[in-house]
Amino acid sequence: MSKFGELIASEKLVLVDFFATWCGPCKMLAPILEEVSKKVGSKVKVVKIDVDKNQGVAAKLNVRGVPTLILYKNGTQVWRQSGVVPVDQLVKLVEHYT
Repeated sequence: MSKFGELIASEKLVLVDFFATWCGPCKMLAPILEEVSKKVGSKVKVVKIDVDKNQGVAAKLNVRGVPTLILYKNGTQVWRQSGVVPVDQLVKLVEHYT
């Protein structure tokens, strides 16, 4: 978990996408996250974490379903939601916390 801790401790917002390769909604979320990155630029760093390969991190963060998005600011969770989230909602979220 220490590597994950370093990852989210960034001063920049970090949006973590907990996903699984077999998950249909996760595949739908991928282009949404790309679009968010284009719209907000360097305001947020998007990180994808495969729950099957990183079960320890997912368990410690109580990720029970995929996709689960968690937004961190200075290492602290400020927002969390499971399921597919629209581009506009994610852009507004990033703008709110920057």
